[in-house]
Amino acid sequence: MADVWATFSELDTAAQERLAEVLETRGADPQQQAMRRAFLAEIAFPTQARVLEVGCGTGVLTRALARWPDVAEVVGIDPAPSLLARARELAADLPNLTFRQGDGRSLPLEDETFDVVVFDSTLSHVPDPGRALAEASRVLRPKGWLAVFDGDYATTTVALGDHDPLQACVAVMMANSVHDRFLVRRLPALVRAGGLELAGFRSHGFVDAEGGYMLTVVDRGADMLAAAGQLGADTAAALKAEARRRVAAGTFFGHIAYASLTARKPS
Repeated sequence: MADVWATFSELDTAAQERLAEVLETRGADPQQQAMRRAFLAEIAFPTQARVLEVGCGTGVLTRALARWPDVAEVVGIDPAPSLLARARELAADLPNLTFRQGDGRSLPLEDETFDVVVFDSTLSHVPDPGRALAEASRVLRPKGWLAVFDGDYATTTVALGDHDPLQACVAVMMANSVHDRFLVRRLPALVRAGGLELAGFRSHGFVDAEGGYMLTVVDRGADMLAAAGQLGADTAAALKAEARRRVAAGTFFGHIAYASLTARKPS
């Protein structure tokens, strides 16, 4: 599949704005926020830490990092100019936060200049994640921290049973937006192969019973199926309506398992 986020700028303006809203919708979800607070709590930030977030998008986690105890400076990097423009708007009140355009597989940064490097829901979207991890290791100072949070997207579901038609929306959305649905299962091996020392690896569960973020997954999947000619516009609209009927009836269910990993660069 294509490198989705590296080619983000090729989408029309409306599509870019919709995806920016999806990132902020996910970031505003209380469960998602709680998972990321637990993830950040696993990092022993040194005093006056300099932190890099790779693949920052609209800056949801970057803003949290800028407010985190012991963090002095945060840099967010993303390949998409429109997402960075939105990130700068939303972080206008945070003087210790800056954003730069760049690819995580070839960071425009000097060696050993950061205490912590964070990937939040980024590596699963990146072809050659090992290269991105090698770049993270390069810019980390000795004893610096690598921290990764990502979805085990093979677990993503809205199905209430076998052959649920809404699951087709999830399947096509994952196939077209996630480069490796099984990435987190290989993370420890990838990190060790990059010469970093594993410090922690744990799971986090996300359940959506109210039709928040997971409704955006259904909607995008239905639109993709229609755009590919695999179903008609009326059927796509009917699938979206069915998801909302379940929300109204109190029967909607969505789930994604996430995982977080921390590692350290040897001294």
